[in-house]
Amino acid sequence: MTLRSTAGMAMILVLGLGGCAGLKTGRDRIVKTAPSCVDQTVQIYFEAESAEVTKEGRAVITAAAAQGRPCKVASVDVLGLADSVGGPEANLELSKRRAQSVTAALTAAGLPAGEFKVQAAGQAGATTAGGQAKPLRRRVDVVLHLSPT
Repeated sequence: MTLRSTAGMAMILVLGLGGCAGLKTGRDRIVKTAPSCVDQTVQIYFEAESAEVTKEGRAVITAAAAQGRPCKVASVDVLGLADSVGGPEANLELSKRRAQSVTAALTAAGLPAGEFKVQAAGQAGATTAGGQAKPLRRRVDVVLHLSPT
């Protein structure tokens, strides 16, 4: 056997084995990867002066619930926020309604039962020390505390 034919056979072997790397075995099709059950944080944004979950917000909620479905949900922290437009009492009430609507949407999306800790901050923290409004305060922050089942 010559060096040239040995090198050629080695190349064919390498190429042939490389093609097999992309093939799934029967085991790969049957055995599923364990879910990633780590805590996750999502933010749901709202239109001004609204507590109605938007289409985009529902998509985020659906994705979060789907990720939490195969896991044990220890607890869910839901914090409603508001910007500094309007009065403090009205903004506190708005942030409560936002938190409640996200909690209802999470439950409707099939998130497994867990203890919900629902809070509202209103406009607290909505402005900087210099009096500037902080952007993106019309939201609800959700933390899903997940663990493997």
